[in-house]
Amino acid sequence: MSQVKNIIKDALEGMFAVGAHFGYQRGRRHPSSKPYIFGSKNRVDIIDLEKTTVLLDGAKEFVKSLAASGKQILFVGTKPEAREAVLAGAERLGMPYVTLRWVGGTLTNFSEIKKRMDRYQELAKKKEEGGLSVYTKKERGIFDRELTELKENFGGLLPMKNFPGALFVIDSRAESIAVAEAGKIGIPVVSLSNSDCDLKPIAYPIVGNDSARSSIAFFVGEIENAYRQGLSPEKQITSNNN
Repeated sequence: MSQVKNIIKDALEGMFAVGAHFGYQRGRRHPSSKPYIFGSKNRVDIIDLEKTTVLLDGAKEFVKSLAASGKQILFVGTKPEAREAVLAGAERLGMPYVTLRWVGGTLTNFSEIKKRMDRYQELAKKKEEGGLSVYTKKERGIFDRELTELKENFGGLLPMKNFPGALFVIDSRAESIAVAEAGKIGIPVVSLSNSDCDLKPIAYPIVGNDSARSSIAFFVGEIENAYRQGLSPEKQITSNNN
């Protein structure tokens, strides 16, 4: 029992250290987040981190089960504060990600998105092998612009061959389109969501500060570690080498 208490204590201290308890102004609070609010200070909501610990544990168990069954997680975090941590976490696991802009239809019209991904790979391969050198300078410039746009919009999705087992989202309010698309096709969402977010569409909400880089990096790390723990020993070695 004392070991469990120490684990909980360490988790609480870790979250507190990165400012995970800071919500938004009380006037911005979404009603669904009310059960997870400890109180307010200077009209700013203070999140109950003991409840966040329970939510995080549930999300991590789910993520472990995804890893054990070989399913992917699509990492989504397009606001500036989230991009670095989301990109790093996804790349370390070899998971697909979206960090610049969610393109409408990424999930609900995946067959068309897949065509754009294929086009990006085709152009990138041609450029690498010198296949674009036969075109004029003006034509190469057009291809380069297309390649840049395709990379920004679809490059992070290349590891995703089929629908992911789940989305991991930073700020479900900011990523409402991604959350809605996932809901339409029955893909569960794990989300770090602050006090202004509607938690009802989220299968595994983690109520915490989704704006501070330190807080975001902490929770990305927790989800990343949970996925590693769910992998078989052989796959853990492969993942650690990414």
